[in-house]
Amino acid sequence: MRRLVVRFSSQTYETQMIDAHQHFWKLGQFDYGWLETEAHTPIRRDFLPADLEPLLDEAGIAKSVIVQTQHDLGENDWALQLADGNDRIAGVVGWVDLASDDCESQIESYKDRDKFVGIRHITQDEPDDDFIIRPDVIRGLRVLEKYNVPFDLLFYVKHLHHARQLAEILPKLPMVIDHISKPEIKAGNIDNWKGNLQAAAKFPNVYCKLSGMITEADWQNWTPQDLKPYVDIALEAFGPSRCMFGSDWPVCTLAGSYQQVYDALCEVLGPISDDERSQIFGRTAMSFYGLG
Repeated sequence: MRRLVVRFSSQTYETQMIDAHQHFWKLGQFDYGWLETEAHTPIRRDFLPADLEPLLDEAGIAKSVIVQTQHDLGENDWALQLADGNDRIAGVVGWVDLASDDCESQIESYKDRDKFVGIRHITQDEPDDDFIIRPDVIRGLRVLEKYNVPFDLLFYVKHLHHARQLAEILPKLPMVIDHISKPEIKAGNIDNWKGNLQAAAKFPNVYCKLSGMITEADWQNWTPQDLKPYVDIALEAFGPSRCMFGSDWPVCTLAGSYQQVYDALCEVLGPISDDERSQIFGRTAMSFYGLG
């Protein structure tokens, strides 16, 4: 198992490499209607820990964080069962109904589970572009803030301006922008994304996942250099201590292999220091999610 070795003065620290964003699913277990489109045919099958482990081994990744795909408490229980029986799973980012009066009781039922590490809502699919700042949803996010439960922001570019708003309203809630907010890489658009990402980065409780980029590029013809302008902007805005690697496996396989995702980010990052690399590939995720 590959570890990053980091030296400070005369001391040496070993950091486990962490994939901060991947998914599992089992067809028939929950409603995977989004997989029924023609574009998703290649990933319309089961993806379980046994499928991921050899890919982690090849890339030298020690552990991963499962991220929800369902607005269903049952998926939390299923994912936590997987995690409890697998040391390679460092944590589970689940779901609760933020807009419900039951939000706090739902959080209380999970908050003491060792591998329950965060919450996500599939905001990008909400018909209301302002869903995440609705008063009832903010009330739910205040519950997460109360219990110090991190929140993943799954945004398209059109939602990204809300990250700054949420950081102002919820300054003690740890938040991470998934997939650098899905910039329009295939079209080469930067200006409609850059300013709002930089505005969010001014708040110390907002982090960024360097993930999900190849599926925003040209699936058949992308290169690491297509990703570089976006990674450079995100890294400059947040710094390594608030950036973390995520594969977005198995969704990433629509455009490339797990190893290609890992190698592309390594190439784009270039000759950074061991300390910076250890943050992006492990320490940031460990700190943000409180991985033990």
